[in-house]
This record gives sequence, structure tokens and C-alpha cells, in this order.
Amino acid sequence: MFAKINKALAVSTAVAILAVANPVPTEPASSCNTGPIQCCNTVESASSSAAGLVLGLLGIVLEDLTVLVGLTCSPITVIGVGSGSSCSANPVCCSDNSYGGLISIGCVPVTL
Repeated sequence: MFAKINKALAVSTAVAILAVANPVPTEPASSCNTGPIQCCNTVESASSSAAGLVLGLLGIVLEDLTVLVGLTCSPITVIGVGSGSSCSANPVCCSDNSYGGLISIGCVPVTL
């Protein structure tokens, strides 16, 4: 029993270390061509419990659970980018913003 717990702990630790060691690359805001840049309160993997809960409540099924999703997002206008617009949370460019800001799917962090 303890061997299984130790193995699970070792795997969890290794995944956490890899996640910290491999930060998600960011792109310039000008490269976003999927719609308005979003400012999301949190950005996490679709496999996380928070994202999984929202996806489940909306009936959204994703094949790739490693895709990043933004939670509680609002659009940042193109006019605002580069002219003082700010996002104190997580600025992202997402491929699917059709859920009213509750969740955005296929996100890539951007620099403003």
C-alpha cells in the first residue's frame, strides 16, 4: 500500500517539477488572429479540477486535456493593446471564445 502511495507521490512531484521547468511560451499580442485578446482570471490545463468542472457543466468534451483554458475571461480591445490597456491577470489569445467569458479554450499566453 505504501509503495503505491510513494510511487504516486514521486510521479506527482516529477510532473510538478517538469511544469515549473518548462514554462509556457508567450507570443506577442499582434500574432493573435483568432479573435480579441482575452484577460482571464486564471489559465490552466483542461485536465485541472476547476477547468474540468466548468467544461463538464457546459457539456464540453475535449480530446486534448493538455490544452490551456482560460477561466472568467473578458476581451481586451485591439485599440487598447499597446496604448495603456492592462490586464492584471492573464492576457491570452484563445482559439474558442464562444462561451460568454466563462471559459476560453485553446489559449496561448501573450505579452501586451
